[in-house]
This record gives sequence, C-alpha cells and structure tokens, in this order.
Amino acid sequence: MRYLARCEYDGTDFAGFQLQLNARSVQGELEAALARLNGGERVAVDGAGRTDAGVHATGQVIAFTYAGRVPAAELQRAVNALLPRDVAIRDLRRVPDGFHPRYAARYREYRYTVWNGPRSPLRERTALGVRVPLDVAAMASAGSAFVGRHDFSSFGRADDRSPVRTVHAVRVRKEGRLVTIDVTADAFLRGQVRRMVAALLEVGHGKMEAVELAAALAAREPALNGAAAPAKGLCLRRVALGRRSGEDKEDEE
Repeated sequence: MRYLARCEYDGTDFAGFQLQLNARSVQGELEAALARLNGGERVAVDGAGRTDAGVHATGQVIAFTYAGRVPAAELQRAVNALLPRDVAIRDLRRVPDGFHPRYAARYREYRYTVWNGPRSPLRERTALGVRVPLDVAAMASAGSAFVGRHDFSSFGRADDRSPVRTVHAVRVRKEGRLVTIDVTADAFLRGQVRRMVAALLEVGHGKMEAVELAAALAAREPALNGAAAPAKGLCLRRVALGRRSGEDKEDEE
C-alpha cells in the first residue's frame, strides 16, 4: 500500500532531509522506523522537498510503500512510537500507487522567522536573533521585486541548471518583536529563500534600497556575494498538492 503523511521536524540536529551515508537525516530516521515495522527491510521514503541542514518543517509531505503487518489504522501511531523526539508524522492516508510528493506539489510555502528583540535562547533555536530594529515596511515593499517568474541565478548557486522559478507571494510582517517572511513558490533553488532573506535583511537595516534589490535580481550574478541567512530561521510550512502542468518539479531549499 502507498501512503502519504505530513511530517514535522526540528532541523537543528539534522544534516538535512535527504538520506546521507555519514550524517543524521530526517529521511534516514523515517526509513529506520519503518524498517523496524517491516522485518528489517528498507522502506524508501520520498519527500516533497529536500530541506538543507538546520532547516525545520511543519508541513513537509512524505510518501512510502509499506507491505508490513501493521494495519493502516495503527501505522501512524506505530511509526511515531519509533521516531526520535525531533521528528513526527501526522495525517497518514492511502494514496494511489506511483504517487510522488515532489511531482504532486503545486506549490511550497516557507517561513523565515526573525526575533527582533533581546537575546532569547528558546526563541532563537528556530529564529534568527537580530538586536537592532528592522524597517519591516521597507522589507515588505522590496520583497515585491521577487514576485513573478524570474531567473533567480542571483539567489541560487552557480551550478543551478534551470534557475527560473515562479514566486507567487512574499509577505513580511511584524507582530511584537517577531518578524516573519513568508515566501510561496512553485519550487525553489537550493538556498534560494535564505539568500532572498539575506537581501531583505539588508533592506531592513537600511543598507540596501528596494531598487538595488531589484537590480541584483536582474543582474544574474551572486547577490551580496552569495550571502545567505542562517538555516535555523527557515521552516517548510506547507506543501499544497495538485500540480499544474508545466511547472518546475524540483525543490531543494
């Protein structure tokens, strides 16, 4: 039987979602738990996005094919009982054979969180601490330059073969001392959101104007010499399923 589930994890102690030989990964923990329920045989887990080291998720989507003895009604509880404290699944349900969450994803939404206040060890486990005030209005205005279908070479990596992506929305908001930057797109280049956030933070600090950010996007050269905001502030919040034809299928944020 083929199953889909939502997956939540604290990425602090993971080297990323994707399975790695010599490092701890979310996929590795999920497959280890499923293997214990499958007589020791590997159960391959597919994800909608290959989040990087230190990146969190509340809405990652995974899928796997399971032929073990645990009934479907008990499978979610059984898997969670075997997973470590920093990863869990929910909303487990059956899907058709051949379903793959990456190709079924219509769009993804990431949130970058900034704690714009005094040092806070708990908040700053999953947020970037910034002590000086940020001009959130300027950041929100500048973020509109990213919206639309663009070549994001300036905010990707030199080896990206297909750097064109469609960003549907960039929302910058502040509630108390908490600043959130939400980015929704069909798919992302590796590190794209964190590089976009680095530029928006420069705007927030008054070190870059909105017109300069737009020019950096158009230049197709590494913006801010490739600077990226720290991974700990980034979270994959949502993967909407039901892909439109003709959209990009990769997501490596």
